[in-house]
Amino acid sequence: MIGYIKGIVEEVTSDRLILENGGIGYEIFVPSSVLDSGLREGEELKIYTYLNVREDALQLFGFLTRDDLQVYRLLIGVNGIGPKAAIGVLSAMSADTLRFAVLADDAAAIAKAPGIGKKTAQKLILELKDKFSLEEAFEQKLAATQAKETVQAGEDASSEAVQALVALGYSGTEALQAVKKVAGAADMDTEAVLKAALKYLF
Repeated sequence: MIGYIKGIVEEVTSDRLILENGGIGYEIFVPSSVLDSGLREGEELKIYTYLNVREDALQLFGFLTRDDLQVYRLLIGVNGIGPKAAIGVLSAMSADTLRFAVLADDAAAIAKAPGIGKKTAQKLILELKDKFSLEEAFEQKLAATQAKETVQAGEDASSEAVQALVALGYSGTEALQAVKKVAGAADMDTEAVLKAALKYLF
């Protein structure tokens, strides 16, 4: 229903933020990874959202990347794991770490998340194991690592364009693939590379 919201961060608390868009302040519950990303009030943010509909409330849950949102949707599909518990899992570990934990049958690691006992962790592994592949886990991990290394290098236009795309909410994989498709990127400035890369993302 609401794919993402792009707006200005008005308030940040321990487990949520308020994002202002078009005169409306959206209260969005987020995992700690969002809060620990250097978020500041007054800055613009694009956040991918999931709308949880209850009899007595409508709740928005938000994530910095599409991949995190996809993993969150898988988590809440597990019997016994609600929206808040799923946020707790993604606060305790990244989507990449969760993939490896599921594939390695590491219930103990998953059970460290708040509100997740060992039995629930085992159920989670059982239900999600066929939804993750080792190849996908390594691919996502590698993409995240490459994006991080490229951003840290920060020397050329391509690396800065990747950083900008990741900041806009695209995954490391999407950002790297789009920038790699830009012909003659080595001779272009950051803005030109970014504009050209965006054409491959729409």
